[in-house]
Formats: sequence, structure tokens, C-alpha cells
Amino acid sequence: MHRFDGARLARAVFADDSALAQVPAGASAPAADEPLIVVPVRRFVMFPGVVLPITVQRPASIAAAQEAVRAQKPIGVLMQRDSGKEEVDPLNMHRFGVVANIVRYVTTPDGGHHLICQGEQRFFVEEFTRAEPYLAARVRLIEELDERTPDIEARFDHLKAQATEALQLTPQTPPELLAAVAGAPNPGALADLVGAYIEASPEQKQDILETVDVKARMELVSAILAQRLEVLRLREEISRQTRASLDERQREMLLREQMASIQRQLGEGDGKAQEIAELSEQIEKAQMPREVEEAARKELKRLERMPDASAEYGMIRTYVDWLIELPWALPQEREIDIAEARRILDDDHFGLEKIKRRIIEYLAVRKLAPQGKAPILCFLGPPGVGKTSLGQSIAKAMGRKFVRVSLGGVHDEAEIRGHRRTYVGALPGDIIQAIRKAGARDCVMMLDEIDKIGAGAHGDPFSAMLEVLDPEQNSTFRDNYLALPFDLSRIVFIATANQIETIPGPLRDRMEIISLAGYTDEEKLEIARRYLLRRQLEANGLSPEQTQIDDDALNEIIRGYTREAGVRNLEREIGRVLRHVAVRVADGSARDVRVTRADLPEILGAPRFEDEVAMRVSTPGVATGLAWTPVGGDILFIEATKTPGHGKLILTGQLGEVMRESVQAALSLLKSRAESLGIEQAAFDKSDIHVHVPAGATPKDGPSAGVAMFVALTSILTARTVRNDTAMTGEISLRGLVLPVGGIKEKVVAAARAGIKRVLLPARNRRDYDDIPEQAREKLEFFWLETVDDALRLAFELAPSAETV
Repeated sequence: MHRFDGARLARAVFADDSALAQVPAGASAPAADEPLIVVPVRRFVMFPGVVLPITVQRPASIAAAQEAVRAQKPIGVLMQRDSGKEEVDPLNMHRFGVVANIVRYVTTPDGGHHLICQGEQRFFVEEFTRAEPYLAARVRLIEELDERTPDIEARFDHLKAQATEALQLTPQTPPELLAAVAGAPNPGALADLVGAYIEASPEQKQDILETVDVKARMELVSAILAQRLEVLRLREEISRQTRASLDERQREMLLREQMASIQRQLGEGDGKAQEIAELSEQIEKAQMPREVEEAARKELKRLERMPDASAEYGMIRTYVDWLIELPWALPQEREIDIAEARRILDDDHFGLEKIKRRIIEYLAVRKLAPQGKAPILCFLGPPGVGKTSLGQSIAKAMGRKFVRVSLGGVHDEAEIRGHRRTYVGALPGDIIQAIRKAGARDCVMMLDEIDKIGAGAHGDPFSAMLEVLDPEQNSTFRDNYLALPFDLSRIVFIATANQIETIPGPLRDRMEIISLAGYTDEEKLEIARRYLLRRQLEANGLSPEQTQIDDDALNEIIRGYTREAGVRNLEREIGRVLRHVAVRVADGSARDVRVTRADLPEILGAPRFEDEVAMRVSTPGVATGLAWTPVGGDILFIEATKTPGHGKLILTGQLGEVMRESVQAALSLLKSRAESLGIEQAAFDKSDIHVHVPAGATPKDGPSAGVAMFVALTSILTARTVRNDTAMTGEISLRGLVLPVGGIKEKVVAAARAGIKRVLLPARNRRDYDDIPEQAREKLEFFWLETVDDALRLAFELAPSAETV
């Protein structure tokens, strides 16, 4: 029989050296043929390497302990199978136990006998040799193998971390026990140490003792400890929450009692009754629909019956405030002046004639059919081309409030639909919040960056937007927080996006896509004159009389310091120039300044961009392609070279899988036409061909560089130079056909901006010609490709002979 508590147990285990030194001098492991004195225990398991106290009460146990002390021999600690039996029976004993040395034998005045034992080694009982007056048995000692495989080391570290956390979560844990776990010499010793002190049933501990394999033993201890850890963590969390809740409630109750006492002393009336009356009056004025007003009155009655100190009081009050502050009543319909709308669009935006015409058509339909279901416009284009400002102009032309909802990075459906009121800190979604901010149910709402929505673990926001943007459904839109229908049908929704591919098809189907291409250099110059310069003068506190930037300087900023589809960076560079001027005006060194092209290197530094076309295509193997990016079009240089080798194809420049396949297709097509092009087969078999696309830090993908790849490979293998004023785009097939590609408008604008004179486009993209800005069409010469033969005929400096095409 044994009895002990945690504190006494820890003190016994981690006794000082002097206590451990009291082990009898002659005690040692028994010889193989020498019987081992057995001390039977009930509901207690001893482990090797652990010092534990044992209380012995039965005559057989006392006789065994006294004989071991007298003979200076170790004992075998063995647990009974059935702890309810008082008599000692060998058939009722487990076969696995632990050899232990008696460190101290203590008798108390009340007749108790207590042992402090140190476990040494596992044993297995071969047979019992005697039963009277004490048990003895012949045993087989089990050696502990110290294996150190990576798997065991990993489990060793994991178990040590589990045990440390469990001890830290257990109250009044002695620091010696933490140190013992941290300093466990080997995995087996750690498993035994944790098994001795883990809170588990005796049967589970006996299973641990009988598990000889170290890996399996650590798995068993770790599994039991994991269950205990869950309980300890939950208990700690409950305790922490209870303490915090009680502290907060006591503080809140005390403050409210003090407030009520102060109000009574000042003779003030019942503030709550006055508050309820004010809320009732506000509900009356809000012109809510009947269903909404009934819900608001119901919540108000609950608020009236509820004590101020209740936690739910604030939640209901916030909900009623939201219902009151939302614009339920429909404002009077404003007349749309089409002529005024046209003037506003022309004043706010230069160019964009097709876009303005479509907006005027949209406004005309809204004027003639204000109750009709107008389409949802989505402005698609690169950054900085004026998508958001177009939405502001529409709101100004319609005489309505403008509100912007940024959807970039939204990955939780609740950000659109709101959180249910059962959650602490719940709020309506972004749509309802924006309507409250605008204060009008017929506002113009800009859904900015709708293509940047991302699905996450908390639902799909794209799916939530389907109801918002569907004219057939949004008249009864239900926000989770309100749990009441709200009519969105009178809101003018306008979306913006940089790329259409990331918007799911069902949502894309609900919107009318209006594409905005990048600006040409001439358009950027006009925009800088009319808008950017004026805006930056105001931002930097300068007047037009104090500062002038001539057109040559503006052109140099456009070409040498910015390269973009929009004008956002252009405005930043103009701002840098004006800040330089502002310093001179502020310190009195100048009263008016005229900035010329020659002044820019001193202000902005050396030009960051230059025309590299002529330099890059001055040798065979280099072709200029046209690429589309989310921020507009750009030119793309394809470089090919050959070196002695064994027909290997090397691709560099961070090419995507589709572009790599385009290179393979171009090479296969070239091999099939090698004879007609005058290329010997040895050029493929005895050479390695290396294709590189510069700007290697930028990922590139897509099939539209197929024509440029084919021309570059033909150039390097025929030693002919591609024209330095020509750029091309198009996908190729193994039959030599040039297939259509997307982004023609953006690519052509980029070619014109880069100084290209001739562009080679797929013949099937003729339908996109009308979308190309007039300024770009005037600068460029267009050639339409049916097959790669057309590309070879038009791309090289000198046309190939009839035999080679």
C-alpha cells in the first residue's frame, strides 16, 4: 500500500546527495540464479531512475523490506493485478516490475513503515520461489538500449517539450522537477521519468513499464501526456476567462452604482427612460419599412427591460443605432443633365472618347428609365489610367453621393455580408457600412479592385458579391448583422479591375466590361498640362506665376523618367520637380522659376529609361516581342544564341510553363522547315541553342511570344539580323499558322511609346484595330500575319529569297 502527495513526492525524489548516500553499501543487482526479494504494492508503479516513497502495511511487505535492509539487498517492486485482495498471492501479481534500492527505512510512532526507494532496472519474473513469510522470485533483468536514431531524437525533443509545458501549467511544480526533465540523459530515462509523475491510472503506468522498446514507450507516454495537456490548457483558459470576467463585471458594477448615486444626489431624472424615448422618436423619423420598424421596436422593448450593467445592453443599443442611422427612405430622384454630364467628363478627363460616350449612353438610359435595371459597369485597365476618377465624375454628373469600397485583399465572406450579432464586436459588412457613410440609398458606389478579392477559410467573397451585383436579387439584400432586407437596387455600382482573368465567370457575367488602355506620350503630355501640373502646384503651395515647366521638360519626364501605362508615376515626378522649386522660392533665392529639359538631371538625376531597341537588335538572334502585363503593355526582347554542343535547348529568364512550350514549338517548327530555310541539320545536332528573355527577375508566361521566338531562332541559325524598328506578337502552331492573342491595344500602345515603327500582328486580330488609340495608329505601320512565312518576310533587314521562305 502506498500514499503520497505531490509536494512530498517531489521533495523525496530530488533529495540532496547526503540523503541518496544512505543507500546500504552492499546493495547491488541480484545474481542470475539468486532469488529477488519482492515487495508487493497496490495501485502503484515504480520506474527505473526515479526515487519514490512507499508505505508498507501488510506483514508480507514489512517482512520483505526488513529482510532486504538486513541483508543489504535490493528489492523488486511489483504491482498486484487486483488491488482489492488483501492476501499476497503470486498468481495475482504482474510479471514486470523494477529492481529498487532502499535509500531510507523509516518507522513512525504510530507503527507505520515507510520506504524511500530508488528504481534501478526493469525485470521480468521467471518464477516465484517462495511465498512465506515474504515473496521471492527468480527474475530476468531487462537491459535498456540507448538508441539514437533521428526518429527517436525527434520524439525525444517532442516529449521533452510536452512534459515541460505540462509542468508549467501545473500549480506548485517544484523547479527541481523541471530541471530533471530538461536534463534527462536519454529518451528511455525521460519516458520513465514522465511516466512516473504523469497523472494516469496505475494500469496505464504498468503498460508504460512493460513497454520495453524505447520508441514505442515514448509514443505511449506522449499520447497520454497529450490528453492531459488538453485538460490543463482548457483549465488554464477557463481560469483566465473567469478572472477577467469577474474583474470587469465588478469594476463596471461599481462605476454604474457610483454614477447612479451621483445622479440621485444631483436630483437628475431617470436617464434610461429619457434615452429610450429619444430612440423611439428617432425610429419614428427614420421612415423604415414596416418589417424593419417592427424589429427595431421589438429590440427597443428588450432594451427597456434590460439593466444597464448587462453585457447584452450595449450590443442591442449598437444594433438599434445602426437601424436608425441607415438611409431607409429613398431620396427624391434628381434630374440628369446630359449636357452638363458631358462637360464634367471633358473637364475631368482628357481623351477616352469611347469610354465617355459609353458613360453618356449609360446616363441617358438612367434619365429616361430611372426605375430600370441598369448594367453594372466595370472599368478594366492598368493602374493610373483614371478608373476611380471616372466613377467620381459619374457621381458628380448624376448629382449623387460617391462612396468607395476597397475590395483588395478581402478574403472573408463576412466582410461583404457582415457578421452575425451572436459574435462579440460584430458589425455589418462593407456594403452596408458604405451606405451609412454616404447617407443616401441611391449613392454611386465604387467597388475598387474587385479582381483582388481572394477566397479564404471563411467563405468565398466572390459568391457574396453575386447577390450584391445582381439587379434581380439585390432589392432584398440581407446583411448577416442586420438580419433584415435592405434594397440595393437604386445604388449605382461601378467596379474597377486590373485584370479580368481572376474574376469568376458568374460575377463577370453580371458586369459590362469597359477597357481602358494605357495612354500614349501625347495624351500623357496633355494630361500633365491640364491636370497633373495644376494639382501639384496646389499641393506644393506654388502659383502658375512662380513656376513653369515647358513641354520639352514634360516630354523628357514622360520618356526618360517614367515608363507606365497610366500617369501616377508621372505625377510623382512632376511633384519632385515642383518641390525642388518650392525650396528655392521659400528661401528667397528665386521668385519665379522656369524648368527646362536641361534642368532635369540636376533635379531628378540621370534618366532611368532609354531607347534600347536599336542596341538590342543589332546582332542576329535578337527579336522584339510585345507583352501584356497587369500594369499595361510592354516590349519584350527575345535573345537566342548557339554554342557547340549536342542539340540541347537552354531556356533562361524565369519563363513560365506556357512560354517554355512556345519555345519548344518554335524550335520544332524551325526544324521541320530547316531545308527550305537553308539550315543544315548539323546546326541542330552539333549546337546547343540558348534562348534568354532579359529582366530575369520578372516572371513571364503566355503563348503570345511564339512568333518572336521563331524569328529569333531563325535569325541565329541563318545569321540574319531582325529589323530594329519592328516588334511582333502572336501564337504559333506546328503547322506554321499565326494564331490570335489578347491585349493588342495595350501592346500596340507600348510599342508606340518605345519608339517602334512597325508592328507585326496576327491577321485574326484585325478586329482589335479599331480599339487602338488614334495617336498610336498614326505612329505605327501595321502588318498582318497569316503564317510564320509572313513574319520571316517582314522581320528581317533584307527579304529572303523565294527559295528560303
